[in-house]
Amino acid sequence: MRKFLLSVACAALMVLGVSSAAAAATDSDSYAPSPPVTPSLSGSSVSPACSADVPWITYSVALNDPSNVATGHTARLVLSNGSDSVTIPLGELVDGRLSGTVLWPGASVGDDGRGNGWPGWEYTNGEWVETAGNFAWARGEITATIEVDPTLSVPLSYPPSTPQCLTSPPGATVTTAGLSLPSTGGDAAAVLPFLWGAGALVIAGGTLLVARRSRRARG
Repeated sequence: MRKFLLSVACAALMVLGVSSAAAAATDSDSYAPSPPVTPSLSGSSVSPACSADVPWITYSVALNDPSNVATGHTARLVLSNGSDSVTIPLGELVDGRLSGTVLWPGASVGDDGRGNGWPGWEYTNGEWVETAGNFAWARGEITATIEVDPTLSVPLSYPPSTPQCLTSPPGATVTTAGLSLPSTGGDAAAVLPFLWGAGALVIAGGTLLVARRSRRARG
């Protein structure tokens, strides 16, 4: 009798063990890991800047990669107008972050730290001449893309020239409605006295003409 009960107990334990193992196997088979989160460059940006007559591009790159699946950490900036393009190395990301400034393509800096070259211009025979070369296209409508492992399109345009910071050669002319006007405030100031003098001559001539007609009328 005891042997029979012992056999029944052993059989029951075996059944319970098999059931537990089957349940564990079922739970293991039904578990699926969460898919990795795709990395992004959300929050990254670039912007134009000018300092000491030098056009710059400032950048801030942020790699969001919570699943650590990005295959690269080298940042680049690609500028294009559809037919021309240039790739500007930015550097290696550290802890997913990178920021700094790079020269605008075609620009250069002199030993004094001021700009001495600008895209679309060349110094020939002692004067600055506008040219289709030297990255002139980068001053027009362009697209900008930050590339790491993901990519991100960002807005960017060439910084305009101002009296405080030139992004074209000093004294460069801008043609408007057939008139060539100096691009710097100092040159414009030099022209104003001549304009005032011409205006005074016109007024004086008009006054003299009226006086002559008045005399003839009285005569």
